[in-house]
Amino acid sequence: MQRHFMNLEREKNNRPLIAHLSMFGACAGWGLMAPVGKDAMTHGIDGITMVTFRVVGACLLFWIASRFAPKEEVPMKDKLMFIGAALMGLVFNQCCYTIGLSITSPINASIVTTSMPIFAMLLSALILKEPITGKKALGVMMGCSGALILILTSAAHTDSRVGDIRGDLLCLFAQFSFALYLSLFNPLIRRYNVFTINKYMFSWATLILLPFTFSHVCEIVAQPIPYVVCIGTFVCYILTMIGQRTLRPTVVSVYNYVQPIVSVGASLLMGVGILKPTHALAVILVFSGVWLVIKSKSKRDLEAHLTK
Repeated sequence: MQRHFMNLEREKNNRPLIAHLSMFGACAGWGLMAPVGKDAMTHGIDGITMVTFRVVGACLLFWIASRFAPKEEVPMKDKLMFIGAALMGLVFNQCCYTIGLSITSPINASIVTTSMPIFAMLLSALILKEPITGKKALGVMMGCSGALILILTSAAHTDSRVGDIRGDLLCLFAQFSFALYLSLFNPLIRRYNVFTINKYMFSWATLILLPFTFSHVCEIVAQPIPYVVCIGTFVCYILTMIGQRTLRPTVVSVYNYVQPIVSVGASLLMGVGILKPTHALAVILVFSGVWLVIKSKSKRDLEAHLTK
């Protein structure tokens, strides 16, 4: 009996570490998705087709994997809630990001992803009534300044290796969509295992996307994109769900820091991106702004301080 309790305590202590490692791995995989996806889309695959391959391919993989996972009863109410989760966390997020990536540079797309913690902070204030402190406000201003510099710089160029304002704005909306998904559906995600969650989310996303993309996808010869489907979608979403079950939405969003580091390095090595001084300034402003947002006190911290 004592050994059983010791094992439970050890598992409880290891859970945050596993969650952090999972989020790091997921965001590293997504960071590499920018240059890999960009390279695939320069060889005959457009943005919406890439999204369809990712969603349908991962849907099949999750249904197969769920056969070996513990069976869970999901009430109809939660099945319908997964429609909203699929729209925010997959359809809007993936369509906007992938189509945006197809017309902007992978470096710009990855830098814009660092805005998600700022969106998470604003949505937490509106939905969860988290306080906006002076430090948070300063962080938002710095982060928005970095994003604005990035977008205005892109507007002055026509080279897709430098950036395109349309792609940057689409990628920005993708971050807002995913931040809204984290804020609204975190309780739902905590109720089920990762295979049940993703099985329903990707099934709904497939049903939503295929009527609009099926005829177009059928005209294209499927190219070998195993990384995009298996690693960049299937594995990364499993790791993200593991992190979401333990970590707060704001902490989950912080791991977006990993994406631009991986993406910028890979883009330069692959020759599909150009690093400019304005990009470096944008990175410094966005990272500094997000750091201030994360370092500010949460509602729970303020309540704990008042009770002392």
